[in-house]
Amino acid sequence: MWERLRRFSALERPAQSLFLRAIVLLPVVSLSLRWRGFRVTRAALERFLSNANSKQDNTAASGRAALVAHMVNAADRHGLVHPSCLAKSLALWWLLGREGITSELRIGIRKQNEKFEAHAWVERDGTAVNEPEEHHRHYAAFDGTLSSLPSDEE
Repeated sequence: MWERLRRFSALERPAQSLFLRAIVLLPVVSLSLRWRGFRVTRAALERFLSNANSKQDNTAASGRAALVAHMVNAADRHGLVHPSCLAKSLALWWLLGREGITSELRIGIRKQNEKFEAHAWVERDGTAVNEPEEHHRHYAAFDGTLSSLPSDEE
């Protein structure tokens, strides 16, 4: 436990804040998905997004998006709840939106061994943010995005 606390203390302040928000948000989103369903959970998260997009350059936004994804994954590894890919992706999508970073929640399906499987991930500029590129490519993504933030031009 002391090792975890030492590693947390070594993080810079923005990373600590993101980790703490993610470790609280992941179980909340998981419970909301279970009790209220996807549509209601997504709508509730959207109500708490800022309409104002920050004016970060693409390089800075990409670096910040990677940090947010890393902290969500760390919160998943070290938290008490280990949510589904949908809950993790919704939490990441929302945290990115709070940072003013445009992203899209994607859901895909595949059939393997006579069973259908689904997977969720977050994309920014067509690239998966929260996982290695290879993993989600095995899924046929739905054509429309399920949750996207307004682009910087709007």
